[in-house]
Amino acid sequence: MPIVVGVEIRKTKEVYNFLPGNLDININDMCIVETENGLEVGRVIFPESMMEKTRGRLFRVVRKMTDEDFDRWDANERKNGEAFHEVVKKIKERELEMKLTCVDYTFERNKLFVYYTAEGRIDFRELIKDLGSALKTRIQMVQIGVRDETKLLGGYGRCGCELCCKSFLREFKPVAIDMAKSQDLSLTSSKISGICGRLMCCLGYEDYLYDEVKKELPRINSIVNTKNGPGLVKAVNVLKKEITVEYENGDTKNLTVSEIQSRFFRNSKPSSKREK
Repeated sequence: MPIVVGVEIRKTKEVYNFLPGNLDININDMCIVETENGLEVGRVIFPESMMEKTRGRLFRVVRKMTDEDFDRWDANERKNGEAFHEVVKKIKERELEMKLTCVDYTFERNKLFVYYTAEGRIDFRELIKDLGSALKTRIQMVQIGVRDETKLLGGYGRCGCELCCKSFLREFKPVAIDMAKSQDLSLTSSKISGICGRLMCCLGYEDYLYDEVKKELPRINSIVNTKNGPGLVKAVNVLKKEITVEYENGDTKNLTVSEIQSRFFRNSKPSSKREK
């Protein structure tokens, strides 16, 4: 079983396993790795571990980055900027219905990844010829979704923090509108959507907790027994683990879970003189 380290590469921060060999590699070390596209810059994010099963060829970590490597990396970033403008120019000339997100050279600039979004499939065969001729390198077009685009470009959410997808999320998990309903959030699209236009990823962070807490709480319109007698549940506060109970005399009171003596049937109502 080979020993590998997890390394993220490219602007998309894709994570792959690499063979460290005899190199002393630690978390956050910048290194040069060998890939099917040639040499690329990577950052170590997972320490050495034993890999039980391998799929395909495992590439190796060539070396930790040197001062010369960092200089070359900085130069590549400047070249990325120049290439970006060239790609935009060629897209306009070809009148293609696509939006360029970013471009990313490999370390040796023998290949350029072009990331873009589009509503459908784009015939970019002529575009690739144009770019290959202008930039003198191989071109790989990569169509991405709006969430991936936001992850690449970055930004700040309504919470004031850097976007989760840019700062720490490794992969996108499904987010459903039911998560917002479960957390009693406003279902206004502008309030539960991120800058990508999709439901905010953070809706899923605490969803499981709400489900667990709600198992301890009675539902709205159910009857609970308290030290002051039976009452109708009018509201539930999951975060505080409290319920608002209305008694048959019209009084209401906020109670914690520990103050509920027993539960009765949902949609049952205590007898009340007012209903006679």
